[in-house]
Amino acid sequence: MRRHTGELDVVEETRALRELIDERSDICDYEALLDRHLALHRTAYGRVALDLHAADAERALPGSELLKRTRDSALLERLFAAGRYHLLSASGLCPPRLTGLWTGDWDTAWSGAFTNDANLNLQTASAASAALPEVTDALTSLIDRQLDDWKENARAVFGARGVVAPAHTDGESGLSYHFSREYPLHLWTAGADWLLKPLVDHDETRGTRDPRTAAALAEVALFYEDFLIAERGDADGRLVIVPSYSPENRPANASWGAINAAMDLSAARHALETAAAYHPGTPEALRWRALADRLPSHRVNSQGALAEWAWPGLDDTYDHRHLSHLYGVWPLDEINPYDTPRLAAAAHRALQLRGAENDSAHGHLHHALVAARLRDGERVAHALGQVLDGDFFHASLMSAHYPNRDVYNADAAHTLPGVLVEALVQSTPDRLVLLPALPAAYPHGQLTGVRTRFGAEVELRWTPHSATALIRPSRTHRVELRTSAGTEPLDLVAGEDRVLTLGAR
Repeated sequence: MRRHTGELDVVEETRALRELIDERSDICDYEALLDRHLALHRTAYGRVALDLHAADAERALPGSELLKRTRDSALLERLFAAGRYHLLSASGLCPPRLTGLWTGDWDTAWSGAFTNDANLNLQTASAASAALPEVTDALTSLIDRQLDDWKENARAVFGARGVVAPAHTDGESGLSYHFSREYPLHLWTAGADWLLKPLVDHDETRGTRDPRTAAALAEVALFYEDFLIAERGDADGRLVIVPSYSPENRPANASWGAINAAMDLSAARHALETAAAYHPGTPEALRWRALADRLPSHRVNSQGALAEWAWPGLDDTYDHRHLSHLYGVWPLDEINPYDTPRLAAAAHRALQLRGAENDSAHGHLHHALVAARLRDGERVAHALGQVLDGDFFHASLMSAHYPNRDVYNADAAHTLPGVLVEALVQSTPDRLVLLPALPAAYPHGQLTGVRTRFGAEVELRWTPHSATALIRPSRTHRVELRTSAGTEPLDLVAGEDRVLTLGAR
């Protein structure tokens, strides 16, 4: 059989590797490999732990057996630990691809690349809160290397300054290549803010601002200065976003390129306000805040749901795997039950109406992340159940994209730890929420090492009747404490531990 040049290269490289293994016995020595691996990973891996009071006999089972016992606490403990391990292992020069660091196939789905309009951020959802800054550093590196390409996207597609992120990347080029009628991904302008949000969370967690993040946010704000236009005939100077695209969905009664997608509104507002916060006291910051104030508000449709497109007359398409219109709920803090209860209720109604479409793992777990922010523990439990009962996990505890282990994909494995953290501890720079969406199936437990966005480490223990939280602040700050018992101010002093005893849950 005749081989192509590329195939000959692979054969030669394989032979060279085999010769290297034959010459160095330590390469094949399991203990030597494990020791080298532990030295690199143990510290990071051990920063956070979840204990759901599983039975010792369950914990002793191999992963292949645990996966048959989908309601055992030991399985969720193991998946939490494995997800953090896989996420850490798959982050280095780049954050994890759709397949993590691996392939799972000779013909990897979606080229085994990065899908930016959902999957990458879902996989890295726990990086800041679950103490894996290595993951955020990898994402920062990817963005920084591609920022010039993002500038070219803004210029070539929209004739604007600033930056526009692509919906897909191979890890090298950051140019927009996906132009099609059915998926006009080049019209997605929210991508830069979406991808920078984990970097902002990381900065808040550690209490310093990365100059690379500050520079990138300024470029996003410049783009919006050129891209946003005033609505014709509007006396208040209200702005409109057009073209506007909600990944990867379309209105039920219109084309893919639409007007005022909810995600675009949330992203523009957040990017402008955050860029202003990173550049305080500057003329640019004043301009950016003023521009953000002119953006229209979200729309609630006739069914009481947050509309995916705020423009009147655009009808929702509910059966879809993406939940882009709920970007304001997760990962942003724009819509929440405390400050914006009316919009939070509308977002919850939108979540109730959303279908699972093709049962992709990222759809179920994105649903769970939003539900946790909206304090709906039952919905979190249901979404987790869809994944645990759907045979998404291989014996390695790496996951698949669809049920019955169809299409090797890291979304479920890497996203699941973020879901569990959000169900137990949530934070903003000024708020701490404890046990907002704990599934009833896990009445006892302990979560240690979680980081907050106001600079504290939290250790949480709970029983069916009470809970205790140990807070170790690194910064002096007053935050709002939210529990099932109500709301109260919490004064934290750097270096002084606080123990909170919570009443009946």
